[in-house]
Amino acid sequence: MSDAVKFGDVGVSRLGHVAIVELQRPPDNSIDIELVRSIADAFDTLEADPTCRAIVLCSAGKHFCAGARLGGASDPIAAAASLGHNPLYAQAVRLFAGSIPVVAAVHGAAIGAGVGLALAADIRVTCSEARFAVNFSRLGFHPGFGISYTLPRVIGEARAMDLMYTGRRITGDEAVAIGLCERLVPLDDVRTVAIEIATEIAGSAPLAVRAIRRTLRAGLAAQVKAATDHEHSAQVGLRATEDYEEGVKAYAERRPPDFQAR
Repeated sequence: MSDAVKFGDVGVSRLGHVAIVELQRPPDNSIDIELVRSIADAFDTLEADPTCRAIVLCSAGKHFCAGARLGGASDPIAAAASLGHNPLYAQAVRLFAGSIPVVAAVHGAAIGAGVGLALAADIRVTCSEARFAVNFSRLGFHPGFGISYTLPRVIGEARAMDLMYTGRRITGDEAVAIGLCERLVPLDDVRTVAIEIATEIAGSAPLAVRAIRRTLRAGLAAQVKAATDHEHSAQVGLRATEDYEEGVKAYAERRPPDFQAR
């Protein structure tokens, strides 16, 4: 494997025609504007490289991505509240625009925006120990990162409603059963199997594969852009509620929230 090139807290290394894009903010790999921009910059650089035929998106440390930090000084929603758009989402849309297939290796937690990041990939490999949650409603909040569009697209509307309304946490086994992930493997094999899948993709005709991806994902970035615009508007309104304040506080204190519908 070649030496890694750094894009902020994202490392990119090569294994033949496969690029390994690794989030390097262990243990949680929590998202902010800079991290999403770094992932998008890495993807764009690889997009321009004709020798890159597949990407593996993975993370160092315990978790794939534990979501965005809400309620603190680095809260990306707070930073965007006075704007007509969320700069984090502007970077997120870039993840859906390329023509190189992406295989995500999801271990540990994929929470909130972490699920949104996994949904930017074409194929997701996970393990029984992984945990997924679209937990925005448990924070008094609206889903973001394009999840309101991408999640129903992948698992169907009814299953997406279940996860978004309840905010419940599911295992890697259930994620595969409902179609959120495609492969369930032992924890120690998650990245290895993701690389194997990417390597198999890289063995196909590269121009044909890029053309197929452009066909299958035609208009996806525009749809995600429309979704994130709406999500941002809904989030700004909900961020001003007492329920949001309670939801974030309860989450930090690891207790059930006491929502009052105000």
